[in-house]
Amino acid sequence: MTDSNSKWLKDELDRSIIRELQRNARESTSNIAARLNVARSTVHERIARMENSGVISGYSVVLSRNPSAENVQVMVFLEIKQQETRKVLHRISQYSEVRVCLSINGDFDLFVSVEAPRIEDLDLVIDEIGMLPGVLRTKSYVVFGRRFDRRYKETAQRIAAQVFSDTP
Repeated sequence: MTDSNSKWLKDELDRSIIRELQRNARESTSNIAARLNVARSTVHERIARMENSGVISGYSVVLSRNPSAENVQVMVFLEIKQQETRKVLHRISQYSEVRVCLSINGDFDLFVSVEAPRIEDLDLVIDEIGMLPGVLRTKSYVVFGRRFDRRYKETAQRIAAQVFSDTP
């Protein structure tokens, strides 16, 4: 185990406990202990230590299907007045419909993915974003269908890769 790992996970038992919690964060410490062949108190103490040290920062719900799969998605490219970039980013971050905002190079400065249940909702949001001070121009594309989207289905795999990688 490298020094960078020691900040996060003490040993293979910590990794095994994390894997069990990732499978089902509501699993009892008794059941986890039985599967790992260790005492319940050991699992309880390890989880408490990892929570206190920040290795485990919370628990969440994993939905059985992607709730945004039925939304309409629009990809918007924005050209921004350079001096206004921070203000524009702050304003864009206030829209719950904006799912992703990336800085890009080329003719545009930002790529924004916007999702809503209806195209009419997206029309209003895109108009508002286009009128923000500092936005010079926009170009929008409606997404007709998702051919594949690795972000949702592979969430657990990404978390596991992050937790068990050699880098923090």
